[in-house]
Amino acid sequence: MNINEKNVVSSDLIIDVSPSEVVIALLEDKRLVELTRAKSGAKFEVGDIYLGKVKKIMPSLNAAFIDVGYKKDAFLHYHDLGPQFSTLNKFMKIAGSKKSGAFSVSRIGSERDINKNGKITDVLKSGQNILVQISKEPISTKGPRLTSELSFAGRNLVLLPFSDKVSVSQKIESIEEKNRLKKLIQSIKPRRYGVIVRTVAEGKHVAELDRELKKLIIRFGTILPRLKKAVVPSLIIGEVNRTTAIIRDIYNPDFSDIIVNDTDAAEEIADYIETIDPDKKKIVKEYKGGQPIFDYYGVEKKVKSLFGKTVSFKNGAYLIIEHTEAFHVIDVNSGNRSKDGMDQESNALEVDLAAADEIARQLRLRDMGGIIVIDFIDMHDPENRQKLFDRMRENMASDRTKHNILPLSKFCLMQITRQRVRPEEHVETAEVCPTCNGTGKITPSILFTDELECKVKYIFEDLNKKKITLKIHPYIAAFLTKGFFSQRMKWALHYFKRINIIGVDSYNYLEYHFFDENDEEVIF
Repeated sequence: MNINEKNVVSSDLIIDVSPSEVVIALLEDKRLVELTRAKSGAKFEVGDIYLGKVKKIMPSLNAAFIDVGYKKDAFLHYHDLGPQFSTLNKFMKIAGSKKSGAFSVSRIGSERDINKNGKITDVLKSGQNILVQISKEPISTKGPRLTSELSFAGRNLVLLPFSDKVSVSQKIESIEEKNRLKKLIQSIKPRRYGVIVRTVAEGKHVAELDRELKKLIIRFGTILPRLKKAVVPSLIIGEVNRTTAIIRDIYNPDFSDIIVNDTDAAEEIADYIETIDPDKKKIVKEYKGGQPIFDYYGVEKKVKSLFGKTVSFKNGAYLIIEHTEAFHVIDVNSGNRSKDGMDQESNALEVDLAAADEIARQLRLRDMGGIIVIDFIDMHDPENRQKLFDRMRENMASDRTKHNILPLSKFCLMQITRQRVRPEEHVETAEVCPTCNGTGKITPSILFTDELECKVKYIFEDLNKKKITLKIHPYIAAFLTKGFFSQRMKWALHYFKRINIIGVDSYNYLEYHFFDENDEEVIF
């Protein structure tokens, strides 16, 4: 699974694995459309199931605050308890009893559904233990948001314990296919289990769906032994490996390559792809180049150019993106752009349509959620406003996150609501000078190469290293390697040792790091 040359076409995933996090970039036709970060060891991820304790009942909000071990209590609204909350509560008590043996969920007698218009005080009390699932990660100053309607997501199906309903994704348009899938699932699922059939299940055979359904039921069954030993609050079931979970949700059979810079992660992803699409296992490739993977595939440069406050998109036109606690504002500007022979209305339509393309990408890329207000360039023709609305709906069709797009107002304002379950992706594009720390004054630049040479001498003469790699900003790398008798050549001839210099786009201007022959950083 080694890769020797760059081959990024069509839809590709570039995955950067480091000790602290995993960053996944989705490229479509070489354009960056999604960037997802998964912190190593991060807690409170969407899908995690906790045994918590009710800390405080809020009748005025018809909600409760639950202690799940986070610094701020998590929020659980009455409507998020789910109709089968009483049955779940019964299951939790039976499963948590040390005297209980093995038992089947299918044999648990169903309790009456709770009143959908009821009050939180009717079903919860302070100090009560409760089984909950994270539906929204902690965002800003807010704790996690919870649900007690447990679900277990697979590639094709979502399992809903204690519910007998079967529903099919509305994105499957064929009525015949919807009916086929519904009847198929009803014929293979056990009692007391509900199932949501996901869009990707369209056209799938019964054997594949049955295999996945059984795996999800087994996964739910792991709750039983854990509840017996659990101490409140504690994690009962964590979401599957975060990288695999992301692959599960965004994988597309049309992917050309999934490229990852870590051997273990590459094998894990390949094994997962084999279970859902055996013929595509070969698209998983391990990157072993000397440059950081995001630099090699140009992802770092794309990130820097796309996450600023101002984003250019076509012939001088640009967006200004502002973020607040409550909502996001995007202003569309034509700049100095104007085409001869086109009137104001036509110019505005062309810019607005191009802006709609870029805005749809930015929403996915930054994972912007909540309320988004877009100020397009004014158009007076209702037909043009309709064209813009249709274009935005078309662009957002590929966005997996739940969203709603409202028609444009007469002032050409558009409002979009987009579900927010994780903190928005934010990348700081403005850099503080590492030498002056923003003061505007630096040590003499003429001494910089002397500083590097002192470090080279120390590494070779005092640490007795056989080889070093210097990673540094590309401009400085070019200076050190230019010409036949370059600075690198001088060092190599003086010490009779190998010196490799690599330019890294993500480094600040005078930032540098030395690595030895074992690729371990040399700390001074």
